[in-house]
Amino acid sequence: MNAVVLAILVMVTLSLARVSVVFALIIASLVGGLWAGMPIGEIMDAFNDGLGNGATVAISYAVLGAFAVALSRSGITQLLSQKAIAGLHLDEGIPHRGTIVFTLLGVLLAFAVSSQNLIPVHIAFIPVLVPPLLKLMNHLKLDRRAVACVITFGITAPYMLLPVGFGSIFLHDILMANLNEAGAELGLTITADMVPLAMVIPIAGMALGLGVAVLLSYRGKREYRDLDLSHGDETPAEAASHLKPWQMGMLAIALVGTVAVQLISGSMVLGGLFGFALLSVSGVFHWHEQDGIFTEGMRMMTLVGFIMISAAGFASVMQESGQVETLVESSTALIGDNQGLAALIMLLVGLFITMGIGSSFSTIPIIASLYVPLAINFGFSPMATVALVGTAAALGDAGSPASDSTLGPTAGLNADGQHDHIWDSVVPTFLHYNIPLIVFGWLAAMTL
Repeated sequence: MNAVVLAILVMVTLSLARVSVVFALIIASLVGGLWAGMPIGEIMDAFNDGLGNGATVAISYAVLGAFAVALSRSGITQLLSQKAIAGLHLDEGIPHRGTIVFTLLGVLLAFAVSSQNLIPVHIAFIPVLVPPLLKLMNHLKLDRRAVACVITFGITAPYMLLPVGFGSIFLHDILMANLNEAGAELGLTITADMVPLAMVIPIAGMALGLGVAVLLSYRGKREYRDLDLSHGDETPAEAASHLKPWQMGMLAIALVGTVAVQLISGSMVLGGLFGFALLSVSGVFHWHEQDGIFTEGMRMMTLVGFIMISAAGFASVMQESGQVETLVESSTALIGDNQGLAALIMLLVGLFITMGIGSSFSTIPIIASLYVPLAINFGFSPMATVALVGTAAALGDAGSPASDSTLGPTAGLNADGQHDHIWDSVVPTFLHYNIPLIVFGWLAAMTL
């Protein structure tokens, strides 16, 4: 068995068995590295070298978590939730529940799409926007797995289809550039207009999966408890009772300023620190509480941060093992001259490669160099080649335990400890997005 396949199977099996994802990633790195013939020392060196690649995003999440807890501690989220619950009569039998649920999901989808293309803050909006909505979701008895599917679709599908914001980086600077580089000596030329068109069919599969998740799989009611996100001298409800108008203005400035600072500086850390600093001087909580609130917020995001850091180490070991190239080579031996089987094998191999790395942006340079010669050899058109490589890379974002597209929703939905990363984020997104991506990616490869 190939070391990459074995490592992914170990990681997924341990994660599904509710073993900590961090522990699962470390064990899978050791198993994969040893199976590939790497000495223990070399495995750990590669793992340690990769840790830094996930540290920036991890600390960003920790700081944004602190900002989210500070917002909760101010009482504004409690106040807004109470007004929404009372105004919508959610404690009186939930009239018009369906309309309210679809409106809320539509708003979250709009924010997620905007975070990739219109206001490219990526996943930074989730720890700030989602936790304040949890009590509203609780009273709607909204299944958070549906919310996870909506957010994951909104932060993956747009950049794989629309050449704006992060989509321009993914489609043009990464996907098209790497395909042209890998195909330069083989006569393959990809133009900018071809890339989004080639991704229409795979993304249609994701859209179908989203519809199934929202309308069928998770449309039922699910019970959650109302839990406060922060603890201090006062409860959030008590803090909300004496919020002054000028303090509410400061809260609004902190929210807008957090996004503005991130966009100007390109740093989620600076954006989160700016928002937290404004809340600290606004008097919405006592000065002596700020250290505890900051620590509490960072603790809330600790799991997500450590998973991101560990995933970067795991990806480093897999790349250093040299087994990615071996996996592709051994797979081609099974194909023969069957083009349909070739497309399916390439997508399945891409699934295993990207499940471990967890980022389509990082995976494409690896996949493109291996897949372009294969695609040309099997007679795939340039458009079909784009669909194959783009879909194979997308599989890592849509349903991997190590992807920020699943970790992001978990960071927001698990703020009160009632949303499991594997069973409530990863499994739903894998079933509703990865399976349709493979099916529709195959259709695209065979029809374009």
